[in-house]
Amino acid sequence: MDRSAGRLSERAVYAVLFAAFAGVTAQLLVLAIPRRADVTLAISEPIAATSFSRPDIVDRNGRLLATDLEAPSIFADAGLVLDRDEVVEKLLTVLPDLNGDQLLRDLSDKNRRFIWVRRGVSPGVAQKVHDLGLPGISFRYELKRAYPGGKLAGHLLGYTDVDNRGVKGIERYIDEKVGVDPVHSAVLSSRPPVRLSIDIGVQHALEDELDDGARRYKSEGAAGIVLNIKTGEVLASASLPRVDPAWPLLTLDDKHADRISGGTYELGSVFKTLTLAMAFDEGLAKPDTLLDVREPLEAGRFTVKDFHPSNRPLTVTEVYTHSSNVGAAMLGLEAGPEKLATFLKKVGVTEQMTTEAGPLATPQLPPRWNRVSTITASFGHGIAVAPLQFAAAAATILNNGKTVRPTFLRKFDAGAADGKAVVTPDTSRLMATLMRLNVVNKDGTGGKADVPGYRVGGKTGTADVAAKGGYTSNSVITSFLATFPTDDPQYLTFVILFEPKALEGARGYRTAGLNAAPVTGELIARIAAQLGVAPQTVTATQ
Repeated sequence: MDRSAGRLSERAVYAVLFAAFAGVTAQLLVLAIPRRADVTLAISEPIAATSFSRPDIVDRNGRLLATDLEAPSIFADAGLVLDRDEVVEKLLTVLPDLNGDQLLRDLSDKNRRFIWVRRGVSPGVAQKVHDLGLPGISFRYELKRAYPGGKLAGHLLGYTDVDNRGVKGIERYIDEKVGVDPVHSAVLSSRPPVRLSIDIGVQHALEDELDDGARRYKSEGAAGIVLNIKTGEVLASASLPRVDPAWPLLTLDDKHADRISGGTYELGSVFKTLTLAMAFDEGLAKPDTLLDVREPLEAGRFTVKDFHPSNRPLTVTEVYTHSSNVGAAMLGLEAGPEKLATFLKKVGVTEQMTTEAGPLATPQLPPRWNRVSTITASFGHGIAVAPLQFAAAAATILNNGKTVRPTFLRKFDAGAADGKAVVTPDTSRLMATLMRLNVVNKDGTGGKADVPGYRVGGKTGTADVAAKGGYTSNSVITSFLATFPTDDPQYLTFVILFEPKALEGARGYRTAGLNAAPVTGELIARIAAQLGVAPQTVTATQ
């Protein structure tokens, strides 16, 4: 399962990226452009602070994710320009997308002593403009945000505007909660770095495996999370297609939205993890309780049936490992609309969640809780949530039943989060056991996620994509919720593939057990040792 042979290690990749990043910094230092801010002192009108210095962002181990660099910006003093037509004409040879007409109008007023031409240009562009030797065209150094990892964790980091103010993600959190400092020139921040919960090595592994999975199954997109169940720390978070925080305007379309927190999705059978936890905790069923799932259920204008119909009653354990929609719906009906809605609220999937990276998309709930909505929600349809919010709910079930609040900041207290009790420790242990059985039993749906020695447990989810008036017939979202080691759950992973295609020879099947599960297995094989999980020889139920 280990495909890391022949692949640069995450540390090596990061070293290469940082070397390239350092090269850009070195270029700045050798430019022939005056580097002092006092090139503007002769201007009669006062110049307000033009940018903001920001603290660095580092991963949990102190490795750099974002920093400020000095970047040249170009401005004009209309009073010193001798021939505005010549100035604009020559500037357009270096800056072809410059609004020349607007600059001509600005330069026509000789009292305009400070006119921005272009801010935050590259060292090479600045040198070319400098070499034009145009009177009235000058430079000042400002601060510009730089990301040595390129697109790594781009959605989470967010981005800044031309003034170096945070607009989105952790960058916006810094403005709102940490603080930035207005500066007149390129003065670096003296504030301590913001240390995230992210581990760069785990982040690289997650993005690599999502890339490989999306390519292998020809998915429209992919997303994934790695979460520390005990502390709520998010160790990796990724959404494909990636975004480059240094060039955010290129990826503001819906295709590049953050699928982890910025969208809601009907996730399908992974929701059975919550339904069964409720049934066990409320005393409505035991693992060996038999349910007659042989006949479909009518739910309004829909008929609920199983992907692999059973010709015999199933135990509740088998309902989970066979992923029976009918069985999950029967448990939901046994609880009733009010009890199911109350449990989902208690576990944290019905109200909007907020993290340091901003608010998550608001959950989309049934307009009313009745028989039909109870049936569909029991197996993850008719209710749509952000993947991070669902992952937190599942982590709560596995955290001895105590609430897990996801955080993107490093926690220095190694102790477990002291959350509110949602289910009993017995229910928590039972669900971990069922997740393990779903991976190791021959009839389980999660066998392709197993990683020998690491006691992986999990649940598949395959959901038709919701469309106006119903569901599409040819598009699915597949996901795999996993935890390891199941004898004492420490980590949770959640992998989602958007509209994957069937592999050749799969007879058209594109269910989660055939795509999201193996992607998860490859991921855990790479990160388990990084996270300090020791492999063991275990029995099937551990």
